[in-house]
Amino acid sequence: MVGEPKRNGRSAENAETPEETRQHLADEVRSAFTPPQGVPLPPVPDDEHPSSEFAVPEGLLTSPPLDFGSAFTPPEGIAKVSLVKPGAPWQDRMRTMIRMPLAERPAPERSSRAEDTETGPGVPRVLDLTLRIGELLLAGGEGAEDVEAAMFGVAHAYGLDRCEPTVTFTLISITHQPSLVDDPVTVGRTVRRRGTDYTRLAAVFRLVDDITKGDITLEESYRRLAAIRRNRHPYSKNALTLASGTLSGAASLLVGGDGLVFALAAIGAMLGDRLAWLCAGRGLPEFYQFTVAAVPPAAMGVAVALMGESNDTKLKAAAVITGGLFALIPGRALVAAVHDGLTGFYITAAARLLEVIYLVVGIVGGVLVILYFGSKLGAELTPESTHGTIQPVLQLFAAMLLALAFCVLLQQERHTVLLATLNGGVAWLIYGVLVNRPANIDAVPATVAAAGLVGLFGQLMSRYQFSSSLPYITAAIGPLLPGSATYFGLLDIAQGHMDAGILSISRAAALALAIAIGVNLGGELARLFIKSPGVETPLPGRRAAKRTRGF
Repeated sequence: MVGEPKRNGRSAENAETPEETRQHLADEVRSAFTPPQGVPLPPVPDDEHPSSEFAVPEGLLTSPPLDFGSAFTPPEGIAKVSLVKPGAPWQDRMRTMIRMPLAERPAPERSSRAEDTETGPGVPRVLDLTLRIGELLLAGGEGAEDVEAAMFGVAHAYGLDRCEPTVTFTLISITHQPSLVDDPVTVGRTVRRRGTDYTRLAAVFRLVDDITKGDITLEESYRRLAAIRRNRHPYSKNALTLASGTLSGAASLLVGGDGLVFALAAIGAMLGDRLAWLCAGRGLPEFYQFTVAAVPPAAMGVAVALMGESNDTKLKAAAVITGGLFALIPGRALVAAVHDGLTGFYITAAARLLEVIYLVVGIVGGVLVILYFGSKLGAELTPESTHGTIQPVLQLFAAMLLALAFCVLLQQERHTVLLATLNGGVAWLIYGVLVNRPANIDAVPATVAAAGLVGLFGQLMSRYQFSSSLPYITAAIGPLLPGSATYFGLLDIAQGHMDAGILSISRAAALALAIAIGVNLGGELARLFIKSPGVETPLPGRRAAKRTRGF
């Protein structure tokens, strides 16, 4: 037909039908896979073995050789990670969890709590409970790693997967992502006030232990937490003041004092404690509280020095001042700072160390003012006069009395006081054996050894009591605090001997760091080599807290 358009280069009468077009395309498709001439066709696969995709080739090992370690996934699969073994302390289980990468953490198991539904407990309420528990632990002086472990344990116990707690010196937060496609939820809380109450700290540890075991509901956890916050301190202000005086008196006996020195040091420390309470009631910062608290013991020592110029009088004056310094040195904050640094929480460790420096500067300021005016009045105070006679039995009794008074100041539970007191006596006994004849070891390594045993015994006691190790450690390191070295440095600085003063202050700092490192080392050894009670098989490998690598 004239004028009819062509299709694909052909006229209308020669056009292909639809069936011919499909046949032509099929032939083209088949021709694309037709082998060239001279090449035989592949064999037809057997019907009984339609595919060899998952067959193991001949010669290939079904399990990886020992030399390759964990380079291949074993044929029997990867064992399920279980962190709910009965009897294991929740601190160990949760430390293992938070040190795992997020993708490797086992999902929380569903619990049978009353409020659990298909969607589980309310996320905002669980996160709020987690933050409140973390706030009490951080305010009580617990290390950042233990606070994160407790927060993660609470969130994990109530079914919140993909949680990441973060703890700094004054701010705690936790992030929860419901799924990989949902927006994360982050809540935070600021810790504005910190107080020492180890009774409250132990109660929070028991609460976290019950939560991680799945024994209590969310509502019951809130009720118990509210009761913990409402509880009064076990010891009154008068008991704390008396304990402060007892601590200073016992410390004066450690450096060669007698009964009169004990009484004078106790009176000076109690006056300083009352002045510090007065400043706290007026809203003054801790820096000024420590400065004011250091004035009465130093003034008492200067008054004793003004009564005579004999060596015995100088020794008594030095012992009075040294005893007052023992009660003020912030050993608890220093141990927590070094522990945070050794476990990788460098920001929190730096903040805690800065707090310690400020408090020590306040103490130094108060003592230096009194020593300066005392030297102007003619008080004879020399570092050489501070070496008293060694009385092992009396000093061991004084060390245990000092630890006992420290327990009261820390508001510890009464059943922990005896063990902490004995731990303090062991610390001083080990230190005395090492620094005196026949060993004659330097004070710094002797302090590390004694503090290491304190940390080891404290960790053992806490693991068998399922509580925090701080009540068994903090009071026990009291006899090891560098009160004498601090006094030597302040006295030299007040008399204008800057080189000798800085050297003594540096030695005091070295002793303080030795205490903190020894305590941390003893605790780590207990976790590494000692099995938890009631655990038949060891926990999964506890990953290191290493954040950076130098290779």
